[in-house]
Formats: sequence, C-alpha cells, structure tokens
Amino acid sequence: MMAKTQPGRFITLEGGEGAGKSTQIAGLAKHLEAAGVGVITTREPGGAPGADTIRSLLVSGDTDRWDPMSEALLNFAARREHLIRTIWPALEQGHWVLSDRFADSTMAYQGYGHGIDRDLIDALYRAAVGDFHPDMTLVLDLPVTEGLRRASERNGTGAGAEDRYERMDVAFHERLRAGFLEIAAAEPERCVVIDASGAADDVAARIWSSVEVKFADDLSMADGTGS
Repeated sequence: MMAKTQPGRFITLEGGEGAGKSTQIAGLAKHLEAAGVGVITTREPGGAPGADTIRSLLVSGDTDRWDPMSEALLNFAARREHLIRTIWPALEQGHWVLSDRFADSTMAYQGYGHGIDRDLIDALYRAAVGDFHPDMTLVLDLPVTEGLRRASERNGTGAGAEDRYERMDVAFHERLRAGFLEIAAAEPERCVVIDASGAADDVAARIWSSVEVKFADDLSMADGTGS
C-alpha cells in the first residue's frame, strides 16, 4: 500500500521594501530541505507566466502609473494565476511553498498605503482566492529609512529597475509598516513578526526558530523521527 503524501505547507514572507525577504526565503528553503522537506520558492507579483507579465507593469515606471484600485485588481489577477499555476499544484504534491509576498502585501500597500477601503480588498480576496490562507506568515520588520536604504543599494536605478514602490514618499512607507504590524497583531495564530534589523544570519535564526515551533510535528515526520 502506497503511503499517502503529506500535505504541503504554505509559508509567506511579508514586509516593506528592503526587509530582506528574498535572502531569507533562500535560507529558509535550505533549512527545510535539510530537514527532509520538498520546497518550492516563489514570489509576488509573479510566480507564473501570466503573473510575471503583470509584475512588470506594477514594479517599474512612474510612481503614479496606476490608480490604487487598478493596482489592487492587477495584483489579484496575478495572484489568481500564481495560485492556479504554481501554488496549489505544488501543495497538492506535498511540497512546502515559500512565497516572497502574498495577499497581505495588497492589503498593506493598496489598503494602508494608498487608502483603498479594506473591505473591498477583502472582497477581492474572497473572489480570487476563496477561503485559502497561508499556514504561516513571517512579517519582516525594520525601520523604514533602513529598509529604503537597503532597497536602493539592491535595485540600483535606471530604466527597468524594479523600484517603483521604493520611490514613493516616506509617509507611504510608514503607513505600510504600520499596516503590516496591524495585520500581524490581528492574526497572531498565523503571523509572526520578525526583527529584520542586524545581520542576515541573526534574522535567519529568528525565522527558523519560529518555523520549528510552528511546524514541529510536520518536521519530525519529514525527517523520520515522528511516529
């Protein structure tokens, strides 16, 4: 009799510009793979061919390129493609999916940052995503000025640079930070706030400690120590 595939887990990393999500996802994937877990890493906007096309519309160009509601609609269109083409199939195969951003970013950026009615964003979520939610969300938090400095060093400037959001004013980014923290406080069973300041290795240790606690049973099954 074939063993039943263990269900996958969906972990998202959230936070403002320059929080280090991409670096930390790569490190977390290595930890999980060492523990015997099959891992898929992805990002939003993007993560599927159609979603990657939409990404190019959102992350470059003038800061006022889009009306905030148009931005939200584009994000959810990309998210739907991401779910159908990448996330849901991987989870069904038993992989753990790590995503650099998911729907909390739309709530933070377009809701808290740009002032769209949050009930409207919730309605878009229900229409595009349904009752599916991440198993765990790690909110990487650090001061806005530090994040923007890191992001500027990472992205550079010039045509095609993915720096549209980081060029928005500091007040926008302060609203983002406050939004992410409010989202995390409202859902403590799902969200963990991680201090993203300091050395990357220290941040990685904080993340892994939180993941180990949350998924202790799953990880013991993955490495063969569970019953």
